[in-house]
Amino acid sequence: MRLDEASDNELIIEGPFAEGLEGGADNLVNRARSAALTWAAVRGTAFGFHLTKNLPLASGIGGGSADAAAALRLSARHLGIDPTGPVVVNAASSLGSDVPACLASGPALATGRGDRLAAAPSFPSLHAVLVNPNVASPTARAYRGYDSAPSPQGADRRWPAADLHSVRDTALFLAECRNDLEAPVIRSTPPVGDVLALLRRQPETLLARMSGSGATCFSLVENARDARLLEERISSQVPGWWVRRTVLAGEP
Repeated sequence: MRLDEASDNELIIEGPFAEGLEGGADNLVNRARSAALTWAAVRGTAFGFHLTKNLPLASGIGGGSADAAAALRLSARHLGIDPTGPVVVNAASSLGSDVPACLASGPALATGRGDRLAAAPSFPSLHAVLVNPNVASPTARAYRGYDSAPSPQGADRRWPAADLHSVRDTALFLAECRNDLEAPVIRSTPPVGDVLALLRRQPETLLARMSGSGATCFSLVENARDARLLEERISSQVPGWWVRRTVLAGEP
């Protein structure tokens, strides 16, 4: 994401996943820009954004929310506003439930509708491999599937008793948690089940689960070497899938 001082009414989108991404008023970046322009009005300035879209659309990894948060941070810095201050945080909350977490851009425990954030326990950086079967999983459809389930489970939560000191400790704790959207998304989008089944058969996988409302799934692994091996193997076995290794940053 890049702030463009030369443009006062435009969002330019490019990149491998630009096709199909609407740049109209409902786009989260444009909504963030509209909020920021209310701050800019008192300073007599305007600006646009240039977005390079590298993440699949409707993929459950917060791409759109992270774009909106980036737009808010860039706007605030450009205008000399504290990007962690209440004006920016309130704007983030108005854009979507997970935009505040993306604005904070760090590990957090979220409650309420996702916008009440508390510090997460300490845990090590986690090597992971993200896999998307190149299908979309719209959030609204995922929640409709959950609501229509015969017996939806209650929204209980687990808190770690203490800081998590190893990757395996973290994986074991997360294995006691669940993603309630996983089952309804698998019913509506069977390729997600294929991804999870394949990841769970891999020797490097400590934990495999769907991310958010899908369709991206992740595998937590022990180290960078395991992440590279798993990424290469999945990419080779299913070349039509989107596969990326990454690091989920915890405490050093």
